[in-house]
Amino acid sequence: MIENPSAKYLFSLLVSVAGEIGNNSYDHNLGQWPDVPGIFFGYDLNKKQVVLADRGLGVLATLKRVKPELMDHKQALKTAFTELISGRAPEERGNGLKYVREVIANNQINLLFQSGDAELKIISGSRELEIINIVDNFHGCFALISY
Repeated sequence: MIENPSAKYLFSLLVSVAGEIGNNSYDHNLGQWPDVPGIFFGYDLNKKQVVLADRGLGVLATLKRVKPELMDHKQALKTAFTELISGRAPEERGNGLKYVREVIANNQINLLFQSGDAELKIISGSRELEIINIVDNFHGCFALISY
């Protein structure tokens, strides 16, 4: 990627975004994996895509520990990307996905993120979140980063 002139300026940002999302898989599931531990990481430089997926608890179960009033996956995704909140209470954390959102808003990067029956999209150049319900219920989290 660093050798590709069209992606060279995004390299550190893409690594940072993928690292933040991937690190969350471990931070929020360590010792609690419902079945398959670990994370899938894949990329295709020709398609300009990075994929991360885990079969962890998911965003709703993670955030419900510190914000029990969350009722569904859509609310959980909105909370995760807009509020300073951490599923690792009592630690004072929770900036990671807000950082991801900011990087995408300011660069030629897009994100599709799924957890449970909710799908979130953030399009390059926008701070707006598009969150919809999907038919399939994704066990854990799935992220597609495209640039």
